[in-house]
Amino acid sequence: MVTQSKDQDALKKDVLARMKRIEGQVRGIQRMIDEGKECEDVLVQVRAVRSALRAATGLIMRRYVMRCQEQSVTTGDPVGQYEKLVKLITDFIDG
Repeated sequence: MVTQSKDQDALKKDVLARMKRIEGQVRGIQRMIDEGKECEDVLVQVRAVRSALRAATGLIMRRYVMRCQEQSVTTGDPVGQYEKLVKLITDFIDG
């Protein structure tokens, strides 16, 4: 469990670092728009942000799965944790 908790902490730090970079990218896009940069250049940056968000989403989901697994062991309720995970995934796909 300790290793899994360390893995979750590492994932959290990675996700936060990625989000800060994404925030900087979005500010850069705002600046580009404000400065009247070419649409093609702006769209390249938007695509980069989308890709970065997709990668961060994968890490967030991975961390959530790890937490569900850990909680299913500690609470003795694997079915409840499984249902929470399925709901999260379904809401994410539908949203």
